[in-house]
This record gives sequence, structure tokens and C-alpha cells, in this order.
Amino acid sequence: MHSLRSNELAKAKLIKVSSSSSAKTPKGRDMTGRAMGHLSPHHTHFAHQRPTFAAIDLGTNNCRLLVAVPQKTGFRVVDAYSQIVRLGEGVAAHGRLSEGAMDRTLKALTMCAAKMEKRGVTASRSIATQACRVAQNGPAFLDRIEKETGLPLEVISPEEEAALSVKGCQDLIDSGAKAALVFDIGGGSTELSWLKVTSQNGHIKTTLQAWTSLPYGVVSVAETYGQEDIAAQAFDLLAEEVAQHVAQIPVPDFIREAFDQGQAHLVGTSGTVTSLAGIHLKLEKYNRQAVDGLWLSERDIQHTSTFLRGLTVEARAHQSCIGQDRADLVVPGCAILAGIMKVWPAARIRVGDRGLREGVLMELMEAWRQLQSAKK
Repeated sequence: MHSLRSNELAKAKLIKVSSSSSAKTPKGRDMTGRAMGHLSPHHTHFAHQRPTFAAIDLGTNNCRLLVAVPQKTGFRVVDAYSQIVRLGEGVAAHGRLSEGAMDRTLKALTMCAAKMEKRGVTASRSIATQACRVAQNGPAFLDRIEKETGLPLEVISPEEEAALSVKGCQDLIDSGAKAALVFDIGGGSTELSWLKVTSQNGHIKTTLQAWTSLPYGVVSVAETYGQEDIAAQAFDLLAEEVAQHVAQIPVPDFIREAFDQGQAHLVGTSGTVTSLAGIHLKLEKYNRQAVDGLWLSERDIQHTSTFLRGLTVEARAHQSCIGQDRADLVVPGCAILAGIMKVWPAARIRVGDRGLREGVLMELMEAWRQLQSAKK
């Protein structure tokens, strides 16, 4: 069921960017015009240096960069960047990206490009999601991004977005589980992936059984329901609306049985669950090491969500793990999560401060390793 780009295609892209070609194609695009790995003009092959990879995730709310080098198992992060840009601000109402949102995003992407150049990035993949998918001026904005920053961004499908998030948080899944539901509550949409889990010789294997993309994200919900009203008046209504959508997704019976028997759990990869985790831990300052991989109970989620619903937007802004930029977004995220858990309750939820970017990096590195093996 994955429409995720295969490792063979990723490998083909790496072959293309690491070989010399006389074909004149736009920078960062292959012969068909599809976006490919971006290259610094001074870093056009793997042989001269330790390979360094980068992934950019341009979402409806955030612009994120991760730069990493491969290790024997996995990778080591050498640089990162995250900036709330609210690219999707106003899209739900007007169907277009606003000038202010595009300017903020270009500023953040310029920073990403500078970091990639400084790190001597060998190859990268830069992805745009819901805001650019639905905005009328999304394609024109992507052209502007490439012209002004040199970064070729590609808009991926919701299915590929979900699959990359699953790949990025693979090692957060309990080896003793029989099933898991991975959710990513984004700015403009929410992706859900139901997985069958098997374990052999200590190695976890997951198989996608069903997936969906819900038309609910923290930015679009905040704009639709309002900043003040969502906590007091519309929370339950929104949660029920989300639950009705989730309940309509056909999922194999054995997945439901695993949840009913307590042999399944949820994995959350979004800012909503990382914020809830930080508040639950009473962190004075957000700490990724403390949050990533944390197990929360259903009661922990409900208790923390209720606490946040009782605060004003201004009071939420003073919470150290939320801040001004997320103050109006975290409760809409809690409502979306409540809707998911109405249909798929689980005693345990694993928090992941990771997702799509990690999935992109893993794909690129797997393809690179295959290329190295083929050369031997």
C-alpha cells in the first residue's frame, strides 16, 4: 500500500547526482522535471568527502531542516533548524498563500540553504506538504523558492507523507506489540497509518495495513473554530467530528483485535504530542532527549489536555513547552487527538520528536549504502 518512492528510485537519483552529465536540466531536477536531491555547486559527488545528507520538511506550520551523516546503524545529526512560519495561514479561508506567510517561509528556507552549504551537504531531499498541495499559488511559490534559495522543493502526496513519517519513527514501536497506529497531526492535515507489527530475532518489521489523511490540522482548525472558542465551546464537537471520519476508515479486523486485547499502542510524531509530553514532564525548557521516546498513558494525555483547555491563549503562551507561536494551536491539536482516541483508545502512547525528515534521511542513506556495496 506504500506509494512511497522506492529505494530503487532513491538509488537512481543518487546515481544521477553523483555522475557527470552533459544534459542541461534545471538545477536540482532530473530529465523529467521532477525534483531530485539538491546539490551545492561545490559538492557534486560522494568520493571527495564524508557523505552528508539533508532533509527539509516544509509544512503548513513549520519549516524544519535536519542534516546528518550515516553511521553503522542509523545516522548522527550534525545540524538542525526549525522555525514556525505558518505558511498555511489564511489558506483555508482564501485558498492562497499570503505574502506575509511566503516571506516568512523564504527567510527560513534561506537559513536552511546556508546551513546546508556550510555543512557541505552531498545530497538532499526537500519536501512540501499540505499548504502547498492545496494553495492555488503553491506551484508559483515553489518556483520562487527555487529561484531565490536554489532549493528545489517537491510536493508529496498525503500517502507518501504518512509513509515517510512511519519510516522515521520505526524504532519507537514496541517489539512486543502486534499492531500500532502512527499519527502525525500537522498544520493542515492529519495522517494516520495502521501497522501490523512482527518481531524476529529482536528485529521489528512493520507492514502498512491501512492509512488515511484527515482534513484537520492545527492551523486550519484554529482558523475555523477561533482561538478562544475552541477550548470552551467547540472542543467536544470537533473531537466527535474527527472521530466520525476516523471510524469510516476500513481497517483489518486483527488490528482492532490487537487494540481490544491491549496488544497495540499509538505513536505520535507531531508538535501536539511533544508539547503535551513537555507539559506533562513539567519541563522548564523543552528538551528533546526527555521527550523523544517517552511513554504516556491515556490518563496522562487526558489530564494534560484538560489542563491546557482551562488556560487562556495568553496563559498557554507562557507555558515553556508551548510559547507564543503555538499558544492557539495546541488545543486544536488536543481535540484532533481526542477524536482519534475515541475510535482507537490505547493504554499507551509513544511520543516521537521525529518523523518525515528522519524518514527522508533513512531513504537517502539506504540508497547510498546500496551504491557503495555495488561498487565493491
